[in-house]
Amino acid sequence: MMKRTEIENSEVNESAPASLTDVCKISFKTGTRGRKRICEAAPEPPPSFIPGSLPRVTRLMALAIKFDAMLSRGEVRDFADLARLGYVSRARITQIMNLLTLAPDIQEALLSFPRTTTGQDPIREHNLRPIVGVPFWNRQRKMWKAMKNNRLSSP
Repeated sequence: MMKRTEIENSEVNESAPASLTDVCKISFKTGTRGRKRICEAAPEPPPSFIPGSLPRVTRLMALAIKFDAMLSRGEVRDFADLARLGYVSRARITQIMNLLTLAPDIQEALLSFPRTTTGQDPIREHNLRPIVGVPFWNRQRKMWKAMKNNRLSSP
């Protein structure tokens, strides 16, 4: 059921429009003692639903970037503050923040992984830990390529 409500606003402000019209879907529900009350209809789902979910490693990479920005802005002092905010250990925050030591193209690849629709994510954060430990980006890229080919080619 569509209902239009008009509010006359001519006395309040001369420059304001003469009337306002709001269009929304409403429904009536029976309340206590048989009284009817107006309820706004449930919002419609977004028009473009994308199936699947983002891989966890993608979310962790984005979280590491967000944490780094929070540290640089001074919103938190150190990893201990981040750990308290996230209800995780300082060691876990270190593991997440170590993703920032990856080569920029590897970080970009992690952020642009396709959504997982069935089964487990092909690459997990613990698979990246040996790569994160290597300080040279060219070696990281070689290890990443080998690991990616191995993990993504197997079922």
